[in-house]
Amino acid sequence: MANHASADKRFRQSETRRLHNKYYARTTRNAIKAIRNTTDKAAAEALAPKVYSMIDKLAKSSVIHKNKAANLKSGIELHISKLA
Repeated sequence: MANHASADKRFRQSETRRLHNKYYARTTRNAIKAIRNTTDKAAAEALAPKVYSMIDKLAKSSVIHKNKAANLKSGIELHISKLA
């Protein structure tokens, strides 16, 4: 139970942000899985900029760490380069 109105408001804000971050993180993870499950190089290259943008937005808002974002993008690029 919040002892102050400001603590109550902070709780409401943090809950709203948590749900917002959870939605965008889940959507990004699904996009990453989709690009990693793709066996067509052209399709993967077409999806890559959109997925990179999603990852960068998560890193910018500190949902994920910037180094994790770099590692994810690097892994996607490596996967695309290995496709025939």
